[in-house]
Amino acid sequence: MPFREINSKMVEATVVPGQKMYSQRGAMLAYRGEVSFTPNIQGGQGGVMSMIGRRVAGEATPLMTVEGNGTVMFGHGGHHIQVIDLAGDTLYVEADRLLAFDGTLQQGTMFMGSQGGVMGMVRGQVTGQGLFTTTLQGHGAVAVMAHGGVIELPITPGRDVHVDPQAYVAHHGDVRNKLSTALGWRDMVGRGSGEAFQLELSGSGAVYVQASEEKL
Repeated sequence: MPFREINSKMVEATVVPGQKMYSQRGAMLAYRGEVSFTPNIQGGQGGVMSMIGRRVAGEATPLMTVEGNGTVMFGHGGHHIQVIDLAGDTLYVEADRLLAFDGTLQQGTMFMGSQGGVMGMVRGQVTGQGLFTTTLQGHGAVAVMAHGGVIELPITPGRDVHVDPQAYVAHHGDVRNKLSTALGWRDMVGRGSGEAFQLELSGSGAVYVQASEEKL
């Protein structure tokens, strides 16, 4: 794993010759060794089409290509950082939550309406995340940002997980998502919680949930 957690808000990455990393611009805090940082104009390990997809999606979060031989410390905005290891599967995550990730991972963009049809599009409107999300696929590690820390909840067949859309960070695996409505206890006592919608995830994988309803 190229990331070492320094504390809940900082990670250190090992950069070796011949291998690239990508990070959000402004995420570098300090580095040691011979390391270069250059603006990424090819959309990561997905080439130009990945970049075009991100622009169409409105996900214009700028990336830096990190290369060389040394170590780099990353952090951004004082947000909590969660390191996620991928072993051939796909991570679905909003572009602005990406702190840094392995250059070996294939980057793409997915139309959320394809997961759950019309309800997928409704989910985008309700969460404020838009209709697209970023995908990272392959073997490698990803550092994502969240408010208040993150918990990983497993998703197994027959045991669906319901998540507040505003607390959702990312998910991976063979997972389907749809927006469902539910009457929460706060509604019952007349508090108007805004939790009338829930994100229902089913299948096999895991979902990452932050300890806050605040968006980045």
